[in-house]
Amino acid sequence: MKDSVEWLLCDFHVHTNMSDGHLSLEEVVDLFGRHGVDVIAITDHVLDRETLERRKKNNEPLGTITEDRFQDYLKKLWKEQKRAWEEYRMILIPGVEITNNTGLYHILAIDVKEYVDPSLPVEEIVERLKEQNALVIAAHPDRKKQDEEHLSWYLWVNMERFKDMFDAWEVANRDDLFNSIGVKKYRYVANSDFHEMWHVYSWKTLIRSERNVEAIKEAIRKNTDVAIYLMREKT
Repeated sequence: MKDSVEWLLCDFHVHTNMSDGHLSLEEVVDLFGRHGVDVIAITDHVLDRETLERRKKNNEPLGTITEDRFQDYLKKLWKEQKRAWEEYRMILIPGVEITNNTGLYHILAIDVKEYVDPSLPVEEIVERLKEQNALVIAAHPDRKKQDEEHLSWYLWVNMERFKDMFDAWEVANRDDLFNSIGVKKYRYVANSDFHEMWHVYSWKTLIRSERNVEAIKEAIRKNTDVAIYLMREKT
């Protein structure tokens, strides 16, 4: 028997303190669950080798899931996935933000199962993710984001080349709207890029879908019954 079709409030770009977020995984689940969000993807960073080595050399916080920790990371997400469903009927989808600060591209991998090296070219990253049936989203692909943590300049200048390669593009990220994505009518989602508590009040995606991971991914790929929603704090 199929699940019923309903409108789901979703956020596919969420970080925890396992990379550079401020809250623990458990705190994130409780925060989004209490706010009535139906679907979240935990997308902690995995960093390209050059950036990782530079941070190590400078004794900076790494802010990443390293390859040797990747399976433990997934196990934590699978465990919390069960609690999110039991307590809030919220779907938690394991993911990562493949973060190449050297090549200036960030890629969200949703429903990821295996580690993919962020140092690879964009085309190879996308191919490897699709081999594991992950949803592939271009993160904040606009020159509005100027700081190192949000640079996806390479995706922005190569939009036409990559437009059909990605399952979706972020048309909104936290408080920013990326007009170039909307004007070109690319398949889109809107996300919070959550790092700290107040970021829960930001852009989200509304999807009309059955409440299961495969149906949600398919709705995004088809770009049917998808809308963006700005979530604000109640006054």
